[in-house]
Amino acid sequence: MQLEWMKTAKSLAEDPVEGYDPDAVTVSEVFEIAAPARVVWSILTDLENYSAWNPFCIRAEGKIELGHAVVMTLINYAVPGTLFPNCEFISSIVPERQISWDLPNDPAWPYPARRDQIIEPTGEASCRYFSTDAFLGTNGIHVFRFAGPWVKRAFDDTGRALKARAEMLYAQEQKA
Repeated sequence: MQLEWMKTAKSLAEDPVEGYDPDAVTVSEVFEIAAPARVVWSILTDLENYSAWNPFCIRAEGKIELGHAVVMTLINYAVPGTLFPNCEFISSIVPERQISWDLPNDPAWPYPARRDQIIEPTGEASCRYFSTDAFLGTNGIHVFRFAGPWVKRAFDDTGRALKARAEMLYAQEQKA
């Protein structure tokens, strides 16, 4: 299940600031969705409506264009009952297949990461979805050990909600 960018990413030895460590990656469950990839894609790229379905990212603003910021309000799974702001930048767009955003390294927050959301068509009216979060650089393994379990839970919750939303919207589309 290794993503293409991971195959070509610089290793920690080559780039200790933003290098890739395969031991510092969180992977969600894989969700089989009874809806076409285009329906799932339309939900993932409709940032304005994340609050209608996403239990982890309750607000998202931005443009789905390479390099553009996505400003999010996230549920803090590490401290229940709290929220936290997050800003990441669109780094990959493959329509109906993949959307990715990066948290770049910053001296004030030296914890770079990359999130990939993958859609794999499995038929005309079905697809598979999963997401990953690669915690990068020499701090990545420490962030993974702290945040990996709750990030996985958040991604699994998001995947379940995405599946339910996509299947509901596709069923409504079929009735129309």
